[in-house]
Amino acid sequence: MTQSQSITRIEPGPRMSQAVLHGGIVYLAGQVGAPGAPVEEQTRAVLAEIDRLLALAGTSKARLLTAQIWLADIADFAAMNAVWDQWVDPANPPARWTGEARLAAPDYRVEIIVTAAL
Repeated sequence: MTQSQSITRIEPGPRMSQAVLHGGIVYLAGQVGAPGAPVEEQTRAVLAEIDRLLALAGTSKARLLTAQIWLADIADFAAMNAVWDQWVDPANPPARWTGEARLAAPDYRVEIIVTAAL
């Protein structure tokens, strides 16, 4: 199997992997913070987990391609962005979109899904 055909899974479980590497791209599962915490705290926890998973894959936030952000309440947009803006690499911001959606549990305020180049 050539490198472009191989698939590597990071922290696989019975339902999903936390990250999948294929064709020079790393795809992360949606990351959430501690249920019930304020959106700022949840966002910091999510971004720390993204950093950890990207490092395990051999890349970093400087190589982000896309970020998809889901907020349980779009009213949290400014608070989430305040944390995001301190974290994101200003020289290499990804394409990004944000929407409002009911998340997997009512106490989740934010979920972030990213893809990055290796």
